[in-house]
Amino acid sequence: MARPERTRLDPDGAWRAVLSDAAALQPQALADWRADGFNAVLVSAPGSRDRLNGAWSDPDHLDDGRDVTAVIAAWAEACHAQSLALWIDLDLTRASLRGPYAQRFSSGYAHTGEDSARDPRLPAESREVATLAGARMEDGVRDDWTARLRGWIEAGADGLRLHRPERVAASDWRRLFDALRTSHPGVTLQAYGPGLTPAQLEHLVPAGFDLIHDSLPWWDYRSDWLAEEHARLAALAPVLSMPALPHAGPPDAAWRRALWCAAYAGDGWLYPHAANAPRELLRDINLWLGETRPRTPLRLAAGQAGRATLLCRGADVLALHPGGDAPATPDWELVTAALPPGIPQRVGGEPGDWLGAAVPVNDCLRFHIAPQPPVGAAVPGGLRAPADGPRVVIEDVQPRVDEGRHAIKCVTHESLAVEADIYMDGHDVLAAEVRWRALDEAEWQRVPMQFLGNDRWRATFQPRRVGAHEFVVMAWRDDWATFTHELAAKHRAGVPVALEVLEGLAQLRAAHARARAGTHAAGVLGRTLSMFDGVPAQAREAVEQAAHWLEGARIEALLTAELAAAMRETQARAFEVANGPWPVWTDRATARYASWYELFPRSQAPEAGRHGTFDDVIARLPAVRAMGFDVLYFPPIHPIGLRNRKGRNNSLSAGPDDVGSPYAIGAAAGGHDAIEPALGTLDDFLRLVQAAREHDLEIALDFAIQCSPDHPWLRDHPDWFSYRADGSMRYAENPPKKYEDIVNVSFYQGARQARRMALWRALRDVVLFWTRHGVRTFRVDNPHTKPLPFWQWLIEEVRAQAPDAVFLSEAFTRPKMMRRLAKIGFTQSYTYFTWRNTRDELDSYFDELSNSDMARYYRPQFFVNTPDINPYFLQTSGRAGFLIRAALACTGSGLWGMYSGFEICESAPLPGKEEYLDSEKYELRWRDWDQPGHIRREITRLNEVRRANAALQNHTGYQALPCDNGAVLAFCKHTPGLGNVVLVLVSLDPHRPQAASVALPLALFGLPEHAALSAHDQINDARHTWQGPRVTLALDPSQPYGVWRLAAPE
Repeated sequence: MARPERTRLDPDGAWRAVLSDAAALQPQALADWRADGFNAVLVSAPGSRDRLNGAWSDPDHLDDGRDVTAVIAAWAEACHAQSLALWIDLDLTRASLRGPYAQRFSSGYAHTGEDSARDPRLPAESREVATLAGARMEDGVRDDWTARLRGWIEAGADGLRLHRPERVAASDWRRLFDALRTSHPGVTLQAYGPGLTPAQLEHLVPAGFDLIHDSLPWWDYRSDWLAEEHARLAALAPVLSMPALPHAGPPDAAWRRALWCAAYAGDGWLYPHAANAPRELLRDINLWLGETRPRTPLRLAAGQAGRATLLCRGADVLALHPGGDAPATPDWELVTAALPPGIPQRVGGEPGDWLGAAVPVNDCLRFHIAPQPPVGAAVPGGLRAPADGPRVVIEDVQPRVDEGRHAIKCVTHESLAVEADIYMDGHDVLAAEVRWRALDEAEWQRVPMQFLGNDRWRATFQPRRVGAHEFVVMAWRDDWATFTHELAAKHRAGVPVALEVLEGLAQLRAAHARARAGTHAAGVLGRTLSMFDGVPAQAREAVEQAAHWLEGARIEALLTAELAAAMRETQARAFEVANGPWPVWTDRATARYASWYELFPRSQAPEAGRHGTFDDVIARLPAVRAMGFDVLYFPPIHPIGLRNRKGRNNSLSAGPDDVGSPYAIGAAAGGHDAIEPALGTLDDFLRLVQAAREHDLEIALDFAIQCSPDHPWLRDHPDWFSYRADGSMRYAENPPKKYEDIVNVSFYQGARQARRMALWRALRDVVLFWTRHGVRTFRVDNPHTKPLPFWQWLIEEVRAQAPDAVFLSEAFTRPKMMRRLAKIGFTQSYTYFTWRNTRDELDSYFDELSNSDMARYYRPQFFVNTPDINPYFLQTSGRAGFLIRAALACTGSGLWGMYSGFEICESAPLPGKEEYLDSEKYELRWRDWDQPGHIRREITRLNEVRRANAALQNHTGYQALPCDNGAVLAFCKHTPGLGNVVLVLVSLDPHRPQAASVALPLALFGLPEHAALSAHDQINDARHTWQGPRVTLALDPSQPYGVWRLAAPE
């Protein structure tokens, strides 16, 4: 059920609260808290409590008889005088059996056991306690608490934090909250969330809490559960985090880590007043939290093997030291999918110092991604080799696609590794660099290349903006490196080097003359030259007097790394040559990593038989997001034609209630830029797009270039279509199939290009229409049946206005055509995954997609089913088969998708066909999402595992592992820098248990064959140590897969 929407009075920025006790509510303390930037105070509710168990004896009076409401009024007056909101902390689910309150409501509060007072197994807080009876709150109890809490709010309380919220039904909370908000709509109602299970949180979603508190104080700065909990809590309400109090490490560093962690982990924070953290730090944090920023999901990359833990909130990143005695280094490869396009900066640091920054022990570092616009129109900036000939050779530049005719693909912040063979005659030392730029930048960025051996060189760079880029490999003879190499060798051998030093000084003087005055390089060169001021001007004389001026210290000064760096900046580049430019297209991260969910909006009504609307889809957004999906994809949502409309199961005769196929686009209500009236209006659709964005979901539309016979284009542009010899309309065909409800446009109809381009521009304008209305992702239906030049033109035209647009090619066709579509611009591509079932088939296909040249331009989308494809494997495999295919899709590629119904294991086929019986393409389909046997929880967990492991957010990094069971697929996937390595095991047998002995990827970690690996079970959250060279694992149809995160033991 969806979270109820309401207008809430929030502060500027985020809630910044102090957890206090009554004794601390003194005027000076309140003034200090306000001066430090806090805007709320949370205090335990006054009243009489049992000293044994802390439960209510009398919630209306203190032990000394004072009225609770009067006490709260005094607190509120003091807080409001400092512009601080007052929140009251309470638990209304427990009452002491020894007090009058439980006796007054004896039917509403249940005894926990006759002998609870004497049971030594029970903690004190559980003895002599009565708790709310049953799943529902008794009307008398609810009315009593409603009146009491309303009185507290009228006395000045601005909010309530409620403990043990799972003990009250969501409907009872909702009635209580509605009653309080009727007269006080701005009250902030909060849930205490630590310890709540996923099922309990799901049941609380309809309650209508405004905030929920998380379990951050129990986090160890590295475990994945924090982000998983945050996602569940955020589905209920914005999250408030309280820091764990530091008890180790340098005090200032430990405070920074603990408090900034709370600031980043939540949507606001709660600071315990007794913590006594530095006030300057509190002010910095509250100033940052006071800035208005959108709510974004918490993304976490766990720190291990010397790496820092990274917390990402949109454009803000916190690098945390996870423990240990050595500094930790951020591994940015682990969060590529979480970062928006832009330039990373270290908060409080110098420009450019973020990349090599290490996190000190028990400390943290803060980073921000400064937004950058997409790449615009190209500016001149080509690099050319000088005319003196290519004495230096550059060849076999990688990566490239078709010798540069098409762009390689990457996403923002992805490290792009460039390699080339570089050599020349003789034994001189070479130097090389990669120059790269966005096409609208005149200035090139430079990255030195490293020599790998055997004439192979390598460098990496990371594009930060969406759009077109290019790179060039440059190489030259490095005269200074050649000189220092010879000088060092001769000096070590005791050979006189005076003449060589004179030659080196000549190079230094020439470089110094070229250096810009005032630069660091000019200073280094000048200081080095000044060491040789006494050298005779004549070479013969200088050599003869070398013993007087050439001591070892001066020779060593010529060999320093600092001087070498200065010379790289300033020396002439002999025989410089360029190879390139090579094109690169950079997408946003969702082009490479996303989880798609497909549904028909018209089938989303909560009751059977009614045509669904966009509002019904909005109601389903929380459920889709809760399963972990990022993209919500709709088949066509446009008006459906009436002429030749198809009936159920694709029958040729449609009844008056048949809804037809959404792919028969066009009717009196409009064409491809119109909305099917039964779904709603364009304004309704825009509300849906915004609601999806608030749930961190992106809407994807189907771009299907096909028309019903009622499409307005047939009336207005009959020359855009084909006709048969007798003048009748040519319907869509895929012999022997014929689609009488669809006609196709003719891309090359007529001889005149102007007439042809009118159709092309109309189709382009359809896509641009939807991009202007917030859609950036398009699944393209059957692109292989339309001309390739058209697609290349259309994608370029759309990208000129919307560079972040994503196009998914739905082409189940010949391999060469599928690859060509990817080369000419399609962002993602459907695959043959659906028909790969055996171990050999899957291993060969995964390897091809990950490790062949295809990986540079072909991003595979693994859909487990579609409205058109009911795979034979799923028709006969039962629930286990659905789990198997979901696990393969989730781990095999960064992109996977499912068509709704998969989560409840729908598989009834048309007899003998790979199609669904009673296909949703032709009728409404109502579903019971909670029917027995569903796999929603398993899908949710798989998506959580994907989100926690960067290796599963890409199609690359695949490595098959030797396995002794042909019914089991074993492989590992890893990020380029090995910051994340996972082992995946999937049984391909849905009917029987299977076991396998699997070879561990010890060589990947540089370990010998009998070494051990730490294995963290990502599905069941268990930890193991595996001793090499092999491990034996068992799988069962109830859980036919496993995923383990591997690491060398620390």
